[in-house]
Amino acid sequence: MSSSPPRSPEPTAPAAEEGAAPRVPLAIEDWLTVLIMALLALITFANVLVRYFTDASFAWTEEVSIFLMIVLAMVAGSAAVARNRHIRIEYFADSGPEARQRALARFGAAMVALLFALMTVLSARVLYDDVRYGETSPGIGVPQWWYTMWLPIISAAITLRAIGLLRRGGRAAADNPGLPTSPEVRAEEHAP
Repeated sequence: MSSSPPRSPEPTAPAAEEGAAPRVPLAIEDWLTVLIMALLALITFANVLVRYFTDASFAWTEEVSIFLMIVLAMVAGSAAVARNRHIRIEYFADSGPEARQRALARFGAAMVALLFALMTVLSARVLYDDVRYGETSPGIGVPQWWYTMWLPIISAAITLRAIGLLRRGGRAAADNPGLPTSPEVRAEEHAP
């Protein structure tokens, strides 16, 4: 009796399969969000304590807090794009035939990718100018590029997340019942 090696199953679904896991885990944005929020809370709490006990405040907290809030919004935007939960008019995006929903999702992902690719280029030019002219921050006088260097980096990350969404055909990354982007939760949201 000869046994032939079992045939490997043929690939039945492309990489754009529904619920396909992204190559870069979504946990990166989730953990960055948690860390930034914790840092914001600690900075604010420390400033309140110092102001309460000494009638003075840390001079740097406002500048750093504003920077952290901008980074937080960008990181959360990256997670929203990867999960296909970015801002849209759901009446148009989630109604009608499945083919139209997919086309609108792909169009939206392409426009987000285009916008943030442009933002990456333009913010890189701002970063270059900050370094070239030696700009300093208005509050505490540190080099301005310490703050502006994150804008092109996160914009590029959002661009890549939007391209990933486009490659998946507009389907959210890692759809599972535990996430607010899962089909079960979305169906429950639209239930009467």
